[in-house]
Amino acid sequence: MSEFASVLRSWRARVTPADVGLPVGGHRRAPGLRREELAALAGISVDYIVRLEQGRATNPSPQLLGALAVALRLTDGERDHLYRVAGAAPPSRGMVPRHIGPGVQRIVDRLSDVPMAVFTASHDILLWNPLWAAVNGDPSRFVGIERNLVWRHFTSDHDGIEYDAQHAEEFASDLAADLRSAVGRYPDDSGLAHLVTRLRAESPEFERRWAEARVAEHRSSRKTVTGTPAGPITVDCDVLAVPGSDLRIVVYTVAAGSADEARLDLLRVTGLQTLSV
Repeated sequence: MSEFASVLRSWRARVTPADVGLPVGGHRRAPGLRREELAALAGISVDYIVRLEQGRATNPSPQLLGALAVALRLTDGERDHLYRVAGAAPPSRGMVPRHIGPGVQRIVDRLSDVPMAVFTASHDILLWNPLWAAVNGDPSRFVGIERNLVWRHFTSDHDGIEYDAQHAEEFASDLAADLRSAVGRYPDDSGLAHLVTRLRAESPEFERRWAEARVAEHRSSRKTVTGTPAGPITVDCDVLAVPGSDLRIVVYTVAAGSADEARLDLLRVTGLQTLSV
């Protein structure tokens, strides 16, 4: 058995359904994930998982390896080993990190009472909890560049989000400045360069802010999400840095005892269901 097949099987066996938010019921011959469960988490076929574990599939793509690393809750070192034994180069230090380690995954899994999502340094959304989807709409309906927060802010008319004048100015300025900072840290990332090129070409507002050459990191804002099934909710949005990975955990909170808190409580129960009045 190849090293790739060996580690894939071993790492699948050590991840329990509870670790990834799956039901534990039913008879299981082993405590780890079933092949069909790993396939669903990674977005590939069960047959391909079988062929990978039997050494009959070779040269998996970097995208597939990244999906397996996230599904298996691999550390950065384990992820890099998976790439190498698959014959692929680990992600470059000049590329925007996209790997979600097991610690970050557990934070999102267990803190379900606040809307929470994980973004890259270039503001691509990678992971979110159900309450985030209930407040903002399900991010999985977007693909490609539409999953980027900066792109959507400057090209989609804020899409159901309202800011007061102060926070609108601060948020837009911070996004452009934060993206410029990411360009400096990740010069080899062609996807990031393409994002900036398209934004400058298609958003005069972004181009104006980009020309200011401001460098900063976005850390907080306040906004009102107007399109939730429970009605408008005003949230404080705080961005928490993940040490060693440059990922950002974005958390929404609301004022205690407010109408916003009551509406958020309602969304915890209803999720993505449409409420009738």
